[in-house]
Amino acid sequence: MVKVGVFGASGRVGKLLLEDLKNTQDISLSSVFVRNTLDFSIDPSVLVTTDIKSFLHACDVVIDFSLPEACETLLEAAIATPKPLVIGTTGLNIHQLNLLKQASENMPILYATNMSLGVALLNKLVYQASAALEGFDIEIVEMHHRHKKDAPSGTALTLAHSAAKARDLDLDRVRVSGRDGNIGARSKDEIAVMALRGGDIVGRHTVGFYNDGEFIELNHTATSRNTFSKGAIRAAKWLVDKEADLYSISDCLEI
Repeated sequence: MVKVGVFGASGRVGKLLLEDLKNTQDISLSSVFVRNTLDFSIDPSVLVTTDIKSFLHACDVVIDFSLPEACETLLEAAIATPKPLVIGTTGLNIHQLNLLKQASENMPILYATNMSLGVALLNKLVYQASAALEGFDIEIVEMHHRHKKDAPSGTALTLAHSAAKARDLDLDRVRVSGRDGNIGARSKDEIAVMALRGGDIVGRHTVGFYNDGEFIELNHTATSRNTFSKGAIRAAKWLVDKEADLYSISDCLEI
């Protein structure tokens, strides 16, 4: 039985993780890290603690859906107490991403901006389309609920990286995330990543390839956050016995 520690249990996906773990074979919830207290009840056999070292010792693998600053704390603690980590927190800055890479030298870490099978396949399709459709303009639009704090979404940026990599482009140089005023014509290599926020939209990502006379749009829509929690649980079961390295959701799904 794989023992899971949940980091970020009070969040939207974190709460779903607690429920989905109850209904998944060969894996169980063993510990929960909290900064203060939980505002809901939990099985008394589960360790609920504010001590991150105790939290790590009580589990075989950690699933993290928290905030960037909290994820940074987890990574720093895991460097001292190595533990397999499944990280689904988005909006990480350069320092936090570098810390993640450093930690993966001593433990297996699966980092994904989206844990769904559909988005993993979408990333592959975007890479193939970007390479094949040379000269087509690339525009990416993502839609999320009003409470999402980071923009563009981590998933949209990952899709943009896939598109840029296929054309040997530096995304930081060609990405546009807003247009306003008399800015002139669209540049040849430009990759736009636009963010929309409203209501309770779980997640919708569209990658369009536009040319004179035709266009193709690849789209993924998440209708339930359980897509992410169940994907993370599957990733945890896969990761727990892997060698130290930095893995992607595509590694887990073998696509």
